[in-house]
Amino acid sequence: MRTRLVAAAIATLFLLAGFGCGRTTVVPTGDSSPAPAPSRPPDPSSAASSLCQDGWDCAQLARFEAGAAYARERPGRMGVVIRDRERGAVWRTGATGDAAWTGSTIKVAIAATLLERQRAGGIRLTASDRQAMSDMLRISSNDATDTLWNRYDGPQMLDRFRAGYGMAALSVVDGRETYWRNLRCTADDLDQLMTYVLGDHLHADDRAYLVNALRGVADNQHWGVWAAGSQLQPGNKDGWAVKPDPGGEHWITHTVGFAGPAERYVVVVMYSLPPDGTLDDGVHAVSDVVATLFGGRTPAEVSIPD
Repeated sequence: MRTRLVAAAIATLFLLAGFGCGRTTVVPTGDSSPAPAPSRPPDPSSAASSLCQDGWDCAQLARFEAGAAYARERPGRMGVVIRDRERGAVWRTGATGDAAWTGSTIKVAIAATLLERQRAGGIRLTASDRQAMSDMLRISSNDATDTLWNRYDGPQMLDRFRAGYGMAALSVVDGRETYWRNLRCTADDLDQLMTYVLGDHLHADDRAYLVNALRGVADNQHWGVWAAGSQLQPGNKDGWAVKPDPGGEHWITHTVGFAGPAERYVVVVMYSLPPDGTLDDGVHAVSDVVATLFGGRTPAEVSIPD
């Protein structure tokens, strides 16, 4: 058995070194530990003895290869990013640089900039504003988002999203008004946004507020990053909507968030389905790719939003 496992690990390493990796890319910036399987808690200190390639251990590289294969098989466009914030390693696969409708994922950026503006003394969030922010994040209320967008000059927030949060590809959909529902960004943009939120940029209280809100989302967002497993204490903001594109109207099912101790792993999946895809298809696809990457069971247990 041990001989077969070693042989499998070596074969996986050769695949990821350039044979059959498809559209998968790895950006190494230091050594890293694996995203652990749900059966055991993450142990970053154990990675040094099993380091395999590009800052990830062999077991995680095998999960990456499985996740990349799964993403390639999905109809439509899927882009996936995982960032290990502790060691700085980043793994990507699929259409991570292709701009897609943001859906409700942009609500994280709206909340972050409002908290920063209050902290700087530029605005004063009322109790009703705070309730609207909670509803925007926890139950993904569009009405609450409209209230905050209109009250606090939403269009002027976009410069902050681009220059401050690193969302360089963020844009307004051609021919549409500047409105939070009419924005496009990439999976790489959402990775930059969540990395900013989890870093040292925000006041500790504001960061804690956002982390707790994303960990406490309602059942309609118990999918996507949520599929990393409860033992990894995930938090996420999901986005789901029917949107028009040149090929026809279609569902988008996106998820951005974190998993692991101290929110170690940033996780992003953006998925634009083909016109014949369903909400159920999209929710299961983004959840199953996350579960695969973190060693969980598939199909993942999810809640389909209304």
